[in-house]
Amino acid sequence: MDVIVKGDDPFGDEAYKKLFEDTMSDLNKAVLIDRAQLVLKPKVPLFVFSIVLKADPGNKTVVDVSNVREEGGMVYVTITQERYAPDVLRALWTKYGRNKVIQQTRFDIEITGAKMAELQEMVIASGEDDLREIMGAIWRSMPEGIKNRRTLIDGGVITVIATEELMQPEMMDEGRAIHVEMGGAA
Repeated sequence: MDVIVKGDDPFGDEAYKKLFEDTMSDLNKAVLIDRAQLVLKPKVPLFVFSIVLKADPGNKTVVDVSNVREEGGMVYVTITQERYAPDVLRALWTKYGRNKVIQQTRFDIEITGAKMAELQEMVIASGEDDLREIMGAIWRSMPEGIKNRRTLIDGGVITVIATEELMQPEMMDEGRAIHVEMGGAA
């Protein structure tokens, strides 16, 4: 994740960069972000946090996050994206019951009576959940006391424009310009 900070205070800029990176890492969202731009203008006050996701968030199925093979009445699942391991297991237990889902290791699972086609359609995480969690992580990275926030979402670009005061048209214009600079639509 490449993070660029534009602000007037070198110490504060570095502190916000670290806070943003730590927050995204702690909440396991850094893996979804390609690059970010933070514009910090505490004297205005105006804060614009814009991120570009590595991919548009969409629904994830078991086969999106695992290697799956069917063999002799059994389906074998090897989870390849660790962050989805609890979601995969929960979905399998719900569909097939705990007695038919055997967890050999943290990431290797055997399912009795399952079909590959069922796992290809089994949604374990929605793109809306990822967007909501990423926006929550951005808000946690912003200064305390931010009352007014506007969010622009366009495909893989999320931009949050925030101020402690009334949102002025020029603030929105600056936020939109950054959103477009990052690859979002005008």
